Amino acid sequence: MGTFCYNFSKYALMVVSFVFLIIAITVIALAAWMLTDKTFLVSIAQESNNYDAGLYILLAAGILMFIVAFLGCYGAFKHSRCSLITFFVIMLVIIVAQIASAGWLYTNCDRLDELLRSSVSNTVKKEYGEVECRTQIMDTIQSGLECCGANGPADWAGSKYGSLSKDPSLPISLTVSADADNMYKVPESCCKEIHSSACNESRNLKIAGIVSPAIYNEGCTQKLVDTLKGQTSNVMIIALLVLIVEILGLILALICCCEGGASDRYKA
Repeated sequence: MGTFCYNFSKYALMVVSFVFLIIAITVIALAAWMLTDKTFLVSIAQESNNYDAGLYILLAAGILMFIVAFLGCYGAFKHSRCSLITFFVIMLVIIVAQIASAGWLYTNCDRLDELLRSSVSNTVKKEYGEVECRTQIMDTIQSGLECCGANGPADWAGSKYGSLSKDPSLPISLTVSADADNMYKVPESCCKEIHSSACNESRNLKIAGIVSPAIYNEGCTQKLVDTLKGQTSNVMIIALLVLIVEILGLILALICCCEGGASDRYKA
């Protein structure tokens, strides 16, 4: 019975380690993709340097998971208690770190929401057209979510990009007139049909004027928040499944260590 239990745990641990290996490769590939493609929606919530630092941490975590998966496979296949113990300890640390991270995210969700809103507004006002990666992500958001500006097209008035002929640091007149000082420009990604003649004609808007039907009239901030929150359940399900795999790996590694040790003593 003990031999059967050990063999079952051994092969089950190899399967779990293989699954964990696939997860690790996925994390590494995702981190590398996000490092090269700056148009992911979540990138808008962080400063460029902080975002890249977070991705490097994610990449390092993926590499660590890969090493742990290898240790699990090797330890189970070669009956190496040293590898199994190392696998157990590192996996336990990973689980604790994941639970702590989940707790931090839960307790700081309001702060993250505020940060996201502030970041979108700052991108519209100061960074669009100035910082290439921010310009790309904002264009992606506006085109993909069918929106314009942080809270609406009027957010582009007074922005560095939207000002047509005056210093954006100067106060904006709220009177409606035909003067260039009372005009602002929205990006092409605000158009419902990009590259169309209607888009080109409608991008120059009057302050406090009527927005053309060719331009998206809704703001992006709330749509972005709703989109990210809508993915929360999927992320939680994936995280829970990964946690189950990790805990199962811990249990199997512990069984293999105990049964392997007992088997060695029996042979002796």
